[in-house]
Amino acid sequence: MNLLLITDAWEPQINGVVTCYQHVIRELENDGHVVHTIHPGLFPSMPCPFYKSIPLAWVTQGAFIRQVGIFLPDAIHIATEGPVGMAGRKWCRKHGFRFTSSYHTQFPRYLKSYTGLPESFTFAAIRRFHAASEKVLVPTKSVGDELNRQGIQHTRVWTRGVDHDLFFPGESSVFRHLPGPIMIYCGRVAREKNIEAFLRSDQAGTKVVIGNGPAFNSLKHQFPDVVWTGFKRGKDLADCYRAGDVFVFPSKTDTFGVVMLEAMACGLPVAAYPVTGPIDVIRNPKAGALDDNLSAAIEKCLTLDRSDCVAFSRTFTWKNTANLFSQQLVRKQCGKPAVTRAYSSEEFISASISLN
Repeated sequence: MNLLLITDAWEPQINGVVTCYQHVIRELENDGHVVHTIHPGLFPSMPCPFYKSIPLAWVTQGAFIRQVGIFLPDAIHIATEGPVGMAGRKWCRKHGFRFTSSYHTQFPRYLKSYTGLPESFTFAAIRRFHAASEKVLVPTKSVGDELNRQGIQHTRVWTRGVDHDLFFPGESSVFRHLPGPIMIYCGRVAREKNIEAFLRSDQAGTKVVIGNGPAFNSLKHQFPDVVWTGFKRGKDLADCYRAGDVFVFPSKTDTFGVVMLEAMACGLPVAAYPVTGPIDVIRNPKAGALDDNLSAAIEKCLTLDRSDCVAFSRTFTWKNTANLFSQQLVRKQCGKPAVTRAYSSEEFISASISLN
């Protein structure tokens, strides 16, 4: 099939959404599918006012039509609810294309944290956005249940994976000079990640923060004894995981947390709160510990067998993630005849413009 992926999260952003789609695209292309991605880098953009590292694209329908005209899709998936996603939704509704969508980010909580906007207001917008979708793909059952309570009933669970060729147990020389145990956090360094709960925990040893973000400088100043590595990717990141004794995931707002799978694949048990995300990922008590007391969860993880973490991580693969994704796509299109036969790019653009 020819798949059109529409997303506001794309390189050079580094986050779970980008990681997920990069791996899924690779798996789909290995199976012979063709994927075209419409992302913010194709349009003029400006930094998000309260989150400078996230670009907000300026997408006109004319510019969007030109991108669709380059690639005639059999199926369309809208990954995000931002400006690019909204332009895609508008185009699909105008031209009779059925589509699927996904919910990756707890925008209602994030916007309330940064702007004070009530969650009910944001959920109303999200409910309207996804109402036109055939299916809303969610990373866990807990997230699906939450959306169901908000009036979004057509959810389907779509789990995540881990690259076992990159993340696997072994020796590492990183952090060897530091006193143990080595406790690692990896992810965006931002207010919504609740990193301070980890940094203020009273467990003896060395705390390591891998990543960057808007709170990096202020937290680094507050906690000078913490090891701050900045962003790490690929082999460098895997080496850091292997050098650790426990992975700490203090977030209470994530929908999944791919970094937990990466850490477990390298042999690190995960300490986290019993909230959405961790409760669905850490389903095996041998792979981690969930506790309202984060220090207690860390202490418990230090008693666990690393090989059990690796074995549990093997149940998550990007191949399976891509297969689940493909199965949920809506391939049969309906709507106006102007876009249901195979047009050349020039014909397709002209037909689309004529329908505006």
